[in-house]
Amino acid sequence: MLNEKRLYRSRDDRMVGGVCAGLGKYLNIDPTVVRLIFVLGAFFGLGSLVVVYLILLLVIPEEPMDTPSS
Repeated sequence: MLNEKRLYRSRDDRMVGGVCAGLGKYLNIDPTVVRLIFVLGAFFGLGSLVVVYLILLLVIPEEPMDTPSS
């Protein structure tokens, strides 16, 4: 099977729903940076990123149990 990259919500490194940690892992950046972008965007973007976060929480599947954490 190919080693394809998939976007999942993190099971281990989550603060609320694991969306930011999953995006950080997918984009190979620190999840704290993604969290800061969402928080600052929520304050300065008049809450539009809160709606985006909630949509991503519903759309992105949770990480499977058998996936090794890296």
